[in-house]
Amino acid sequence: MKRNSAFAALAVSAALLGACQTTEPEAMLNEPIQPVINDGLLEERQPDLCHAVDYVPYLTQPASVIPTLGITKPYRVVEWRGIEPQEYVAARLVFRLDQSGNIFNIDCG
Repeated sequence: MKRNSAFAALAVSAALLGACQTTEPEAMLNEPIQPVINDGLLEERQPDLCHAVDYVPYLTQPASVIPTLGITKPYRVVEWRGIEPQEYVAARLVFRLDQSGNIFNIDCG
């Protein structure tokens, strides 16, 4: 008898949930999209705090030039298809290398 009452309760629950759903897709299109509020879990990326634009002349240069630049702030060199930790530091300079070992991108992170 317990199986029948559990099945009946499940059937009633499914019927009630089905009644709550709207079948008009147009109604969903007219609803305003709510902005996502940063709750502190994700960091906001700030533009060029590491002054990456100062190093643009070194694009296409070999990675061996990086230690000769006299960089006194934190920096990271990411090799072609290398593994990169995902912590974001806005003031850290990141040199990204191509498959030939040349600098192809410079950004913050």
